[in-house]
Amino acid sequence: MSNKTKSEKVVRPKLRFPEFSGDWEYKALAPYLEEYAERVSASTELPIYSSTRTGLKLQKDYFDNRELANEGEYGVVPENYFVYRHMSDDGSFKFNINKTGSSIAVSKEYPVFKTVNLSAEFLLYKLNYGDDFKQLAFEQKKGGTRTRLYLNVLRSWKTLLPSLPEQRRISNCLTSLDELIEVEDQKLDALQRHKKGLMQELFPAEGETLPKRRFPEFKDAPEWNFKPLEKVCDVLNNRRKPISSEYREKGEYPYYGASGIVDYIDDYIFNERLVLVGEDGAKWGAYEKTAFIADGKYWVNNHAHVLKPIEINDTLLENYLVRLDITPFTTGKAPPKLTLGKLKSIPIPYPKSKKEQQYIADLLSSIDDLIAAQSQKLDALRGHKIGLMQQLFPVPSNESEG
Repeated sequence: MSNKTKSEKVVRPKLRFPEFSGDWEYKALAPYLEEYAERVSASTELPIYSSTRTGLKLQKDYFDNRELANEGEYGVVPENYFVYRHMSDDGSFKFNINKTGSSIAVSKEYPVFKTVNLSAEFLLYKLNYGDDFKQLAFEQKKGGTRTRLYLNVLRSWKTLLPSLPEQRRISNCLTSLDELIEVEDQKLDALQRHKKGLMQELFPAEGETLPKRRFPEFKDAPEWNFKPLEKVCDVLNNRRKPISSEYREKGEYPYYGASGIVDYIDDYIFNERLVLVGEDGAKWGAYEKTAFIADGKYWVNNHAHVLKPIEINDTLLENYLVRLDITPFTTGKAPPKLTLGKLKSIPIPYPKSKKEQQYIADLLSSIDDLIAAQSQKLDALRGHKIGLMQQLFPVPSNESEG
């Protein structure tokens, strides 16, 4: 009987392109990875980038133009070379390939390498999404607050590899799917930007009493009302109630906190459509989803204010509060809080006509429906990608032969 463990045996994926039939084999990456260690001075004319979880970002954009310490020198990443941040706070790592069209400069601490006789895109999928790599990363945590993954450790890693033609076939398939996901993501972004632009025109600008855009039926209607929030809503905070996680019984009813649903429990205290606004532990910047509507049967804890609109359409109120930068109304810093008194004082603009309010609410709701549908489509594609990768990449067993 072989002395090899099952994890060292040659294996095959569940899903395979018909032109391939050979086995995948465990191989160390050392022969396939070539380190690149060129350095340039801090005065380099190369664009300086940061390697982030969402890709390579120009350092000045990533750090919001803040003045950064001079590193003395930077590492160089030629086009189509890999780069990654070798330290992680949560034990996960994100690898990036330079596709900017030219060489770039990065922190001298970032490992840089290229692949030789190994598909770069195939390796990228394996490193960023593979369960076996996640295990390797986990094994590098050796105390302290950060996990470090050095290039010599990555080069010594043994992982399952198919032939080079199959690597390319798999990476081409996944790249095509990624391109489709990117297109759909751009559509979602366009819808969100469209709604944001509409919101800027459908509500009066600061210092104005009329919006820039109005439905034709109301072009001669009176100026909008401006009243403090407490004059247009009833506050139902006295009915909310927190439940510690150890005392929650799982069920079908949403349990709301400052930014949305945090759990599902077996009971409810509200059975009506209301507007919730984060009190603490929320975000209050413009377009940061400060407010949201809860409907049906649900529970609310003490981290969200509960409002019942009286003079204003609930969707209109929700969207205005989302559009507004509420941070000037918050107090404290550790952590900041939107007190009930401050919330009540926020001036709320709204048209006097209930019909005009409904027109605006219906328009914004219709765009929300398009955004929700597009988000679901995008989530389905991303889920399909995860499922496809689970079948295209074999999962090794950790059990040993008896």
